[in-house]
Amino acid sequence: MTPSPGTLDLREFIRDIPNYPRPGIVFRDITPLFLDPGALEHAVSLLALWAGEREADYVVAAEARGFVLGGAVATRLGVGFIPARKPGKLPREVASVEYELEYGVDALEVHRDALAGGARVLVHDDLIATGGTAEALCRLVESAGAEVTGCAFVVELAALGGRERLSDYPVHSLVVYDT
Repeated sequence: MTPSPGTLDLREFIRDIPNYPRPGIVFRDITPLFLDPGALEHAVSLLALWAGEREADYVVAAEARGFVLGGAVATRLGVGFIPARKPGKLPREVASVEYELEYGVDALEVHRDALAGGARVLVHDDLIATGGTAEALCRLVESAGAEVTGCAFVVELAALGGRERLSDYPVHSLVVYDT
């Protein structure tokens, strides 16, 4: 299916949760999008349409919500999927990267042998805020000798400057919140 831009407003499937996970933060909850088959299909189609132009060999996505659409986009593109997990979740030798969130510090790991030198990789996550998670994934991919072909997100919180932090890469978001 090739979606027509504007045929479904994905913003209608994103719920605002004020003061979560801490006071002053508005959490953009995309689980209503996951619950609606049409919205889910539309989001996957739009992400895959853009990602297909990047000619990636793999999609790498951050645990946990990034997995939902990252795996679906990889399947749609006919490419491999690399899960970037929280520390201690992968059974073999890993490559790891630490990064700062807007409300803390975290780390992600991939199996060291997941990325072959020269592989082309699309970075995906459900949301870009400050860009810390995506930037960390890009560093992880490049440290393995692979190339980042682009970064794709469902939601972008533009006021937090994540896109600027990823200025070395093509960035695509389906829904952008300016405030």
